[in-house]
Amino acid sequence: MNDSLIALVDGLESGGELLDAAASNIKDWLAGGFLSPASTDSLKELLESGNAEELNNRFYQKIAFGTGGLRGRTIGSTPTQQEKGEMEKTGAPALPGVGSNMLNEYTVAKATIGLFEYSRKHLEAQGIAEAPKLVIAHDVRHFSRFFCELSASIWTKRGGEAFIFDGPRSTPQLSFTVRHLNATCGIVITASHNPPHDNGYKAYFADGGQLVPPNDQGVIDEVENVSMNGLQACLEIELNGVSTLGKELDEAYIDTVVETVIDRSAFEGSGLKVVFTPIHGTGAVSTLPALARLGVEPLTVEAQMVQDSNFPTVKSPNPENAEALAMATKLSEEEGADILLGTDPDCDRMGVAIAGEDGKMVLVTGNQIGAMLADYRIGKLKQMGWIPEEGTQSAALIKTFVTSPLQDAIAEGHGVKCINTLTGFKWIGEKLFLYEQKLKEVYKSETGSELDYDSLSQKERSELLQKYSTFYVFGGEESYGYLPTDAVRDKDGNAASVIFCELAASLKKEGRSVLQYLDSLYLRHGYFLETLGQIVYEGAAGAAKIARILESYRSDPPTEFLGSNIKRFTDFGRETVIDPDGKEIPKQDLYFLELESGYRYAVRGSGTEPKIKFYLFGNDAVSGESELEATKLKTRDTLESLKKAILDDAKSRAES
Repeated sequence: MNDSLIALVDGLESGGELLDAAASNIKDWLAGGFLSPASTDSLKELLESGNAEELNNRFYQKIAFGTGGLRGRTIGSTPTQQEKGEMEKTGAPALPGVGSNMLNEYTVAKATIGLFEYSRKHLEAQGIAEAPKLVIAHDVRHFSRFFCELSASIWTKRGGEAFIFDGPRSTPQLSFTVRHLNATCGIVITASHNPPHDNGYKAYFADGGQLVPPNDQGVIDEVENVSMNGLQACLEIELNGVSTLGKELDEAYIDTVVETVIDRSAFEGSGLKVVFTPIHGTGAVSTLPALARLGVEPLTVEAQMVQDSNFPTVKSPNPENAEALAMATKLSEEEGADILLGTDPDCDRMGVAIAGEDGKMVLVTGNQIGAMLADYRIGKLKQMGWIPEEGTQSAALIKTFVTSPLQDAIAEGHGVKCINTLTGFKWIGEKLFLYEQKLKEVYKSETGSELDYDSLSQKERSELLQKYSTFYVFGGEESYGYLPTDAVRDKDGNAASVIFCELAASLKKEGRSVLQYLDSLYLRHGYFLETLGQIVYEGAAGAAKIARILESYRSDPPTEFLGSNIKRFTDFGRETVIDPDGKEIPKQDLYFLELESGYRYAVRGSGTEPKIKFYLFGNDAVSGESELEATKLKTRDTLESLKKAILDDAKSRAES
């Protein structure tokens, strides 16, 4: 049958319908001997129907194991009959989509074998004579449990130890558990807040953080070296050697979430009224028990408490979108809630809305949430005597370059160091690892003793890190990710929910609203506003357009917008940029442009979705409270005009 299918491939290719790369990959998969009968039938259906567009999108490239892992479609735009199964009745497809550019059993198996080989060699190089230990968590998406069990089965068959949870768990809990169990590495099966047709495979290393140099490239190389031929032999799932983690691991993580609260007395007598939604994901698993320990019993959006792969009540399970929080907003306004909290499917991100003076809920941005949490926590750490009142350069707020400069101003105002990293929370996680390592090295040099870092309380860590290294006070990114302590090494929607409740409770007891607190930051530091412009380009043709835009920015950058010249263009892919710790920022295709007007914007291709992003930053001085509203309007109008001009320019570059 394969000969006849290859003939169909040749016919579509010679007719110009099928891309050369897609044709080559299809032939490799047909000849590889690893496809199941069902996958072969699916490919046969696509070829016989002549669906070249679907074939191109599925096969135009091999899904890349990037520095964070894999992410992409697991359900095709046009699923085959084999793939759909009883989908119309059950709402769930029967099989992942076949394709070299899809997340399916074959691409997941290849990734797991490569991760195992790197982990095994890493331990051997360190002289550690033990089997690689892996922890896997997964969210609620289509095939998440299947990919979890498949990865665990492959790991144990190759001689490693594998640990899985009994059901969906959040990404931050995976990060915590890797450290807690002294595992070699970890995997989360999730596509975060992507559409329901996507899934992903995110890899972590022994520190609980995502892969960073040199481990990232080492894993990538091993994955690329895995042959697809003979892959069928490892696809049968056997769980006899796989360990299922018990409730004690849940309790240990919830303990850590509760410990992120600085001032528990803030909750006492506050009467804080909260609405919470996990938007069909994992958020309720840990957030609600943690809040219960603090005396907070949120009202919940019952329809969204159901873990559902299709996220049926929303267009997108993204808590930064007003639509995703519409049901929570309605409940909040009906019940007179002070705040509402929403988390994405794997609960690493958190969105917030605040009750205005009229009782209507006001959505606040990730930049604003991060700024308020940073200022509150640094101020509380000073009150507690954890850091000096005048500040110290041995304490750091860490953020990404594309996160609001208001947070730089807050750090400067408090006298603490502000570190900017590349986009992606893994770079914040890397900083925490480096601070920990420096503390251990200097401590051993001065005392002659090994330091058991994980046994230290947060207070003890703060003292030792300020003495020997750098103490992390808070970190976050504009895309609704925040991390209050270094007990976890990735953004944490559970901890963020708890500490935002602490902030809101504290303010309510003082007779202030959260929105008033936000305005006080603007009066202190100036008004800052950010917006995101993005263009989505799907499939093979779309990837080429994104590449053209990025290439043209490097070869022919813009010179002016809205009559204001570009006074500085920074190319992070070519220039050497050093952070305040003296560490060189890794090269990346990220561009920063600053206009003479003082407005700025950054450009980068998304690492997880088929889009190009433009991060815009506006700011203006505020001389007094009476001017604040006028300044907000002026800045907003200018920023929107600038966004339109930038997007129009980018679209013309895509077609050139």
